[in-house]
Amino acid sequence: MILSESRYPGLDLLRAVAIAWVMFFHAWVVGGLPPEWTWLSRYGWMGVDLFFVLSGFLIGGQVLAPLARGEPLRFGDFYLRRAFRILPAYWVVLALYFCVPVWREAPLLEPLWKFLLMVVNLGNDYSRSAFSHAWSLCVEEHFYLVFPLMAWWLMRKPAAWKVVTLAAVVMLGGIALRAGIWLHGSALEAAGAMQRNWFVEDLYYPTWNRLDGLLCGVLLATVKTFRPAQWARMQRHANLALVLGIAVMALALWLFRDRVGLLGNAVGWPVLSMGLALLVFAGAGRASLIGRRAVPGATWLAAISYSLYLVHKAVYKLVQLHLGDAIAGWGLAQVLVYGGASLLAAVLLHHAVERPGLRLRARLLHRPPATQAQGMPG
Repeated sequence: MILSESRYPGLDLLRAVAIAWVMFFHAWVVGGLPPEWTWLSRYGWMGVDLFFVLSGFLIGGQVLAPLARGEPLRFGDFYLRRAFRILPAYWVVLALYFCVPVWREAPLLEPLWKFLLMVVNLGNDYSRSAFSHAWSLCVEEHFYLVFPLMAWWLMRKPAAWKVVTLAAVVMLGGIALRAGIWLHGSALEAAGAMQRNWFVEDLYYPTWNRLDGLLCGVLLATVKTFRPAQWARMQRHANLALVLGIAVMALALWLFRDRVGLLGNAVGWPVLSMGLALLVFAGAGRASLIGRRAVPGATWLAAISYSLYLVHKAVYKLVQLHLGDAIAGWGLAQVLVYGGASLLAAVLLHHAVERPGLRLRARLLHRPPATQAQGMPG
């Protein structure tokens, strides 16, 4: 996940919406959401896909900008920036999960080596679901690892047809792959031969099934970087993109009315990603309603969203364990207690770990932190 640059308040708003949406979803999964609020959680998992589109757009821009100027891509600098942005807070939270069992929102964890190598989303055993939301961090780590190499290779002999062909292969291949996995898993389940959560383990988590959002974000970054005049002309119609994005999102909600159904999981992902990409495009400038001015609190929430993503499920469980019965039925106040506790933990992690890590990164790279877009996996 990426924190948006300060000149794009619309991206901060989208990031804030994404983390809030994910938190509502996990409040339903882990516990703590009053019945009258559950409608907010139904599609909350889509917040992760919004993070993917934002990452594709902003990280894609970071990688493509020097290549567009004819400069060499400094792989060492790129991977060092990503490591110092992601790993310090992640390692602290990971240590809590393994060393302080009461911190866990579920009793069992995947093996430590899978978290350290960022492969917990591959060959996953969902019965060991503590810190399971690290799956999306793994998807982004794989993107960070592969995309710079792919971009460098494509730019050796750049051609628009290569980009179009690769995008078509990724999107159409994803549809075919997910459909095949769904049909296979459903057939085994109907025959009584499937004794595990194949939907999550085989379809929802693996990186190769979740490339649509990253791809759409990268395509936005490609147009912005290599066709700046065209991007500027398109930005004049940012409000139209915003309306179209909302309409496409409505279609995605319809496709995913059965979240584990074939229709949504085959074609729903690219539709959802295209709708979210239109919203990101609208937010990546000053011309749209969401990009014109900052929404109070959105920039702050965007700034701590990585820490918030890391800690919120465990904090929910702690609140439920110690205060759940006492505050049950409080309605909005109950939501504020769970959310407020998560915000406090996230602020502590952000200021104690994330920001010192960024300062150290700046010293190592001899650049002030304010000049670098801050990345955040999700």
